[in-house]
Amino acid sequence: MPADKLSGTLSGIAGEYFVAAELSRRGYVASITLRNTRGIDILVSNADATKSVGIQVKTNQGDKRDWMLNQKAEADTAAKLFYIFVRLKRLELPEYYVVPRAAVAKYVREEYKEWLARPGRAGQPHAATEMRTFRDQANEYRDRWDLLGLG
Repeated sequence: MPADKLSGTLSGIAGEYFVAAELSRRGYVASITLRNTRGIDILVSNADATKSVGIQVKTNQGDKRDWMLNQKAEADTAAKLFYIFVRLKRLELPEYYVVPRAAVAKYVREEYKEWLARPGRAGQPHAATEMRTFRDQANEYRDRWDLLGLG
């Protein structure tokens, strides 16, 4: 019997394949890159290869619409690069959040600055960390495949 929750590695791999499948279903050409391709998990183009973008996939499991990133996400603002955040839900279709990297960079910079300014649980200052969090609580980016600009 499968576990209720996949390991981080398996959920990441599943997220990449779900995104590639969804892009293919929408008529795009999606190629999953090798593991040593820095910052790009999927290269995708329109059917006639006149437009293309790079995608980094981040996957979580459960009810929250937030994903862990690292400090590098603050500066990653290339115009033709996107994050697709995947929320895996047990035995249901996944949810997809398509976000330009510039929007992610802006969000994580601002969110981290606010987090540092707030006191911790015991009133102490937060210590600096490499970890960042992206959230889309308002569903602003849910199923925003149009933002890829491949149409």
